Amino acid sequence: MSTKDKSYKHQYSNIYFVRLRLLRKFVEERALERWGNRQGSPILVPRVLEVVKSRMCYIIGTVYMDMPLKPNVMEDIARDHSIPPPPPNRKFHSNEDNVMLEDESGRIRLVGDYVKNSRLVTGVIVGALGAETPNGDFEVVDLCYPGMAPQEQSEEEDGMDVDEESSSSDSWIAVVSGLDVGSPSPPDAQIQMLVEYLTGEEGGVAEQVSAAQISRLIIAGNSLAQILPTPKGESGDIELSSKKSKRYGYDATTFSPHPVLTLSNYLYDIASALPVHILPGESDPSGTILPQQLLPKAMFGAVAKLPTFSCETNPTYLRLGHQPETSNLPSIERTLLINSGQPLDDMFKYLPSPPNTLLSILESTLKWRHMAPTAPDTLWCHPYFGGDPFIIKETPDLYLVGNQRRFATKIVVDQDQNREGTKTRCRVVLVPEFSKTGVLVLINMRTLDVKTVTFAVQGMTGAGEEVQQIKPEAPTPSPLLEPASTAPKSSLSSEYM
Repeated sequence: MSTKDKSYKHQYSNIYFVRLRLLRKFVEERALERWGNRQGSPILVPRVLEVVKSRMCYIIGTVYMDMPLKPNVMEDIARDHSIPPPPPNRKFHSNEDNVMLEDESGRIRLVGDYVKNSRLVTGVIVGALGAETPNGDFEVVDLCYPGMAPQEQSEEEDGMDVDEESSSSDSWIAVVSGLDVGSPSPPDAQIQMLVEYLTGEEGGVAEQVSAAQISRLIIAGNSLAQILPTPKGESGDIELSSKKSKRYGYDATTFSPHPVLTLSNYLYDIASALPVHILPGESDPSGTILPQQLLPKAMFGAVAKLPTFSCETNPTYLRLGHQPETSNLPSIERTLLINSGQPLDDMFKYLPSPPNTLLSILESTLKWRHMAPTAPDTLWCHPYFGGDPFIIKETPDLYLVGNQRRFATKIVVDQDQNREGTKTRCRVVLVPEFSKTGVLVLINMRTLDVKTVTFAVQGMTGAGEEVQQIKPEAPTPSPLLEPASTAPKSSLSSEYM
């Protein structure tokens, strides 16, 4: 991020104007193609306040969700601070919500059953087809979005089908999120099993062969648990410790460096065997304003000196190449778009569920061409003046979102063909929190196939909570990865998709 973008002297409204200016032309093109031959010959009205009553037309603008349950900064300022604030709402959605469409001229309310059943959040650029009602609202009969962005496709990829079978020479990338090192109930056993699996030290021959195909690891945020003050007296005598000077700029009686040191040791073992990319997350020691900047390498100790260790921003784009060992398979490059889950979690609060799911909302962001439309309304971001970094200018091959409740994946295909006569497609993946699920996601770089590997300790979940034992119909003994006298029973399972 450049220095000029770090300035806070600009208004946040600029990012909405820039977003509308950049995406408006794509909505106009798709709207003309979709509604140009429609009965009634609807016309494009350039400004939302210039609509003609009872005349079929379409307007383009930015969606604003007027929601009573949404946080309001003015109410926070006026609140009596002697009274504790109420807990934040898990959902902003209610029956009293209003959908507004605005541009430079003003704002108009969208009504109709079509709007109620549409998946809309604040900040989305849409085209609305309809007519103005006598009371000044806009009755909507159809909506149009910018659509999926174009996708770069190399000559080697032409004619390749992502559904073809995997080869033993294919390379896989491993994706994990939510390690939560330093939490009150850390998943130390599962993380150690993960490290040993990635370095080829765990499991039988089949697991070691699978691990040998993994070319790199991506950690999608929340590697560290939220830092909490250490109780006084934990580091020794309070009076004696208060007289000592602070070491390295922090007070050892209120802050423990052990989680960072533990994470660094894990990363050093993995980075000694394969490349590692780490993104900051909501609980990591990084700024909360998106886009989150690189975690400082200095905090990771010895692993920071390894050329295989890289710190990335959140969100980030990665361009990775794949060269199969066999000569009959072509070399390809894949574009990855990764974030740590904050935009998706924020959008989920705007919509009722069911019928909306996290996977369906993530799919919609591709059609909106925007990965974080609710920023800066309810998602913190920098007040950009000349651009919007969250616009998806190129559809990635892989769209990865970390720190989700459970694993899910889908291939999203744009029904409209591009100039080359092929359809744009993207594999979207929800990466679950490792501390709660113990799930590692593996993705084939050539075919985009996905499979999961689950690390678990019998009788415990990833977060250290007891699991209700359910007797299976045909129980099978799980292999011991260590002698029974020195280690608990553990399981290593995989699921292929």
